[in-house]
Amino acid sequence: MTSQGHDTDFSRRRAAFARLHETGCFVVPNPWDVGTARYLRHLGFRALATTSSGFAFSRGLPDGDGSVSRDAALGHIAEIAQATELPVNADFESGFGKEPEDVAESVRLCVATGVAGLSVEDSTGDKGHPLFDLPLAVERVRAARGAIDASRSGVLLTARAECHLVGHPRPLEESLRRLRAYSEAGADVLYAPGPRAPGDIRAIVEAVAPKPVNVLMSTHTGLSLADLAGLGVRRVSVGSSLARAAWTAFIRAANGIAENGSFDGFEGLVPFSDLNALFRQDQNKG
Repeated sequence: MTSQGHDTDFSRRRAAFARLHETGCFVVPNPWDVGTARYLRHLGFRALATTSSGFAFSRGLPDGDGSVSRDAALGHIAEIAQATELPVNADFESGFGKEPEDVAESVRLCVATGVAGLSVEDSTGDKGHPLFDLPLAVERVRAARGAIDASRSGVLLTARAECHLVGHPRPLEESLRRLRAYSEAGADVLYAPGPRAPGDIRAIVEAVAPKPVNVLMSTHTGLSLADLAGLGVRRVSVGSSLARAAWTAFIRAANGIAENGSFDGFEGLVPFSDLNALFRQDQNKG
């Protein structure tokens, strides 16, 4: 944030983001670059979230094993935060550090990008020991909370339990245990990516009530936004799914050319003129 104008603007976004979590259920879709962020704004979404995997794939890198540096992640988060006037929640992976003091420093830098919220997960990246032991995981959440409070920014802290994604033998039971502890440690929003069954989602919502819960919809499960709202979910994100939808179309079209000399993959494409007009309109407004 380089000016008082930006400070005021980000404060407004943060207040709006907090209000979204008070009632109802909303979708926070995940763009992976400026163009996709602006298109999602064009569709009327009220907030956005970054996707670490979507960004990593766009750089030709894998997600979740340290291939994307903290500086690169912060630069990307800042770019998305500045792309529109919407609040942005940062997918801040594991906080780019093991020890609580390292997480606090990373969170301080993330807040400075202008985000309205950020999430910190409890995965270690070590296949042999994929989750931080709970006492350390709780201290990491407390450190993130302390860094946000010291900034007086009003940024919302989301704590993630990665039990389902790392193959824990009792993922729901362990997620509930961890999310309760993270809530007590100061997390504003709780998030356990992976559950798809309505009963499991409801159990998570009830375990941390009245605090809001984020649910990941990364595949077509048959659940609608109305269904999730009925389960008490407050926020829905889609992770890498929009990025993978784009990759799917790209791969199919490119493979058709490479393997068959066919251009069938270009059938039904959005016209160049439509996209060009949209972004020209954005440019003129700016």
